[in-house]
Amino acid sequence: MSKPLTDQEKRKQISVRGLAGVENVADLKTNFNRHLHFTLVKDRNVATKRDYYFALAHTVRDHLVGRWIRTQQHYYEKDPKRVYYLSLEFYIGRTLQNTMVNLALENACDEAIYQLGLDMEELQDMEEDAGLGNGGLGRLAACFLDSMATLGLAAYGYGIRYEFGIFNQKIVNGWQVEEADDWLRYGNPWEKARPEYMRPVHFYGRVEHHPDGVKWVDTQVVLALPYDTPVPGYRNNIVNTMRLWSAKAPCEFHLKDFNVGGYIQAVLDKNLAENISRVLYPNDNFFEGKELRLKQEYFVVAATLQDIIRRFKASKFGSTEVVRMDLTTLPDKNIQHNLCPSFVCFVQVAIQLNDTHPAMAIPELMRILVDDEKLSWDTAWDIIVRTCAYTNHTVLPEALERWPVDLFKNLLPRHLEIIYEINRRHLERISALYPGDHDRLRRMSLIEEDGQKKINMAHLCIVGSHAVNGVAQIHSNIIKDTVFKDFYDVDPQKFQNKTNGITPRRWLVMCNPGLAEVIAERIGEDYIRDLSQLKNLLKFVDDDAFIRDIAKVKQESKMKFAMHLEEQYKVKINPHSMFDVHVKRIHEYKRQLLNCLHIIALYNRIKKEPNKAWTPRTIMIGGKAAPGYHTAKMIIKLITAIGEVVNNDSVVGDRLKVIFLENYRVTLAEKVIPAADLSEQISTAGTEASGTGNMKFMLNGALTIGTMDGANVEMAEEAGEENLFIFGMRVKDVEALDKKGYDAMEYYNRIPELKQVMDQISGGFFSPGEPDQFKDIVKMLMHHDRFKVFADYEDYIKCQEKVSALYKNTKEWTKMVIHNIAGCGKFSSDRTIAQYAREIWDMEPSLEKIAAPDDPRSGGV
Repeated sequence: MSKPLTDQEKRKQISVRGLAGVENVADLKTNFNRHLHFTLVKDRNVATKRDYYFALAHTVRDHLVGRWIRTQQHYYEKDPKRVYYLSLEFYIGRTLQNTMVNLALENACDEAIYQLGLDMEELQDMEEDAGLGNGGLGRLAACFLDSMATLGLAAYGYGIRYEFGIFNQKIVNGWQVEEADDWLRYGNPWEKARPEYMRPVHFYGRVEHHPDGVKWVDTQVVLALPYDTPVPGYRNNIVNTMRLWSAKAPCEFHLKDFNVGGYIQAVLDKNLAENISRVLYPNDNFFEGKELRLKQEYFVVAATLQDIIRRFKASKFGSTEVVRMDLTTLPDKNIQHNLCPSFVCFVQVAIQLNDTHPAMAIPELMRILVDDEKLSWDTAWDIIVRTCAYTNHTVLPEALERWPVDLFKNLLPRHLEIIYEINRRHLERISALYPGDHDRLRRMSLIEEDGQKKINMAHLCIVGSHAVNGVAQIHSNIIKDTVFKDFYDVDPQKFQNKTNGITPRRWLVMCNPGLAEVIAERIGEDYIRDLSQLKNLLKFVDDDAFIRDIAKVKQESKMKFAMHLEEQYKVKINPHSMFDVHVKRIHEYKRQLLNCLHIIALYNRIKKEPNKAWTPRTIMIGGKAAPGYHTAKMIIKLITAIGEVVNNDSVVGDRLKVIFLENYRVTLAEKVIPAADLSEQISTAGTEASGTGNMKFMLNGALTIGTMDGANVEMAEEAGEENLFIFGMRVKDVEALDKKGYDAMEYYNRIPELKQVMDQISGGFFSPGEPDQFKDIVKMLMHHDRFKVFADYEDYIKCQEKVSALYKNTKEWTKMVIHNIAGCGKFSSDRTIAQYAREIWDMEPSLEKIAAPDDPRSGGV
């Protein structure tokens, strides 16, 4: 019998990782050693794993830089329309492996590192996650950057270079403890500081009105220093840019400060300015109206718009003498050259606002165009509306941004005036359309007058954009029917849907190369840039060899993850148990508590009938709770407390294990998702805008148990509802229950098993030392549960019984998995971005490759 292949030998056989040519490998080894000795100045005798990681990162980066320069040259010469994706979050994760995948260097690097006597996976584990996001919104932005580069769009991601990203989560005695994420402490080999493009950003001050215009004076200045990170497309030699701004204090210290001994204090006060880019706010789907957060939002927007206008004015169109000065055609692509003077033959711009966080782009661009560029209000407003578009990410009221007017008046006085004027003209229009309808004016105003005056940023975004989109069909419908119905009634043409997607490069080729290869063996490799080709797998749904291959890849991923769990948590996992995975931010609407009720019910059933043939399960729940969100932190404590009881019960044994996955982040997602059998997507219908984790599990061969919420609805359409485990209320049922009044006690009194579970939680069964530890959770579930956990309990339990029954039949389970993978084509972020490009940005995606730097320049560049 032949001995099993090592991991390295297995990886060498996977063609989707790129060819490892002999010269390529030799060059990589030479460059690796050069960087080790000369860039890092390290001798191999004293070099650490981290040194080796940096040497490899620099070696791979060398392959990016030429393509990066070539791409920017290409854009300069062709002068295409540019799109600017503005986001307060980019949840990138690690960069090394993703870059190797997109440049087809993975096998060559692997072989080179192996020949140097090093372990590739050990080096990759030295890289820190760039955790510059909270969850779905930030990770979506990262997927979009990958797709925009892959589709050849001249795109730029703009955000903040947070010194501290999303906190690291430690679980101590079952409780979440936050630690600062000092991700930059060893440096970041993927970024390049660009001090030559530093920009001033103004705060505070006062406004002066003069006959020749308006001046914002006596402001405090903070400098925005850009750091550029390359974003490679998939094997097309295009490398776009993500530009993140860091706050720096200006260094003008007035000499008079020295005389009164204020010099030291003046230097120390630099910190106040630099705090702007210090830390990511760790809230997901929750608005925290702090001044520092508003500063961050304005900081990124003000710096970015200066950069956009600088690039716009510097662009040439077949001319080296001309600098664009006229901004009136900023948003236009197809300018008739014979209709405009030579100095306005320019490229234009699309700006996409990722949620309301960059909403200040609208009044700031207005300030630049009217106050600085001296355009008329109407001309400036027309440019803004045609340039800007807004993506809405949530309908939860507590997540919508409403900034106090008093805060604005102090921090951004000119912008407050501009917002008031935008609102005056907006309400004038509404008043003309609906004479005498004062309630409608109140509802649609940008300024909320009840109680403390507040600016509704979503309303500002809708009024200032030509397109407003939701992120799944059901979410886009809810926006039009309820949350923004008044705005839809007035401007129905603005409202669109753009269902989210994920990049198949990171979320299949990179994290699950075994599955990517099994698919490529059947349908070729082109599906990686055209995921719709996955539907061709349907012809193999009854193919025994394919079914075996899919099941084998899943089992290998589970074995690998089981080893990881044993190392991390010292819990022995049954790798043949069903891996039931629920990973996402901890939030009441995501209903981790419904999962907890199922775990306890299942535990009770096993205890009651220990000799029955139960389907073994390992239930994994992971995710971070916002530090100030008490209920979410209690939910984590409950999960860990349930785990303590279940995992130490010898009667249950390995038929049920409960693990809380500590510090869930992009890198952990890349490990757990390929290993999952069951994906939990169980939010109350109408609350999850889309979800993208749901798509990652589906693509990686997990089956979904879920409600008809977010993108689950479209997943069921694509794969066939019979191939998902759908349960629970639909949106119309939730609305009906709201009308009738949700009474948790009715379910508690009617369902004995639910009553038993709740009595165990409230009676201290899971907290014997502190019986009323979970009283707040019990009180919430019984008396003020906005998300109606008990209403879906019975259907969820029944649905989980179906899951357990099917899991016993490996062949039928795997056939259902194949239906799911084959139905994933729609959920590529390439499809999403192609729709944004054509339907919002007026741009055309291209799969054309540009010449690599080592190719002679071709006419295609």
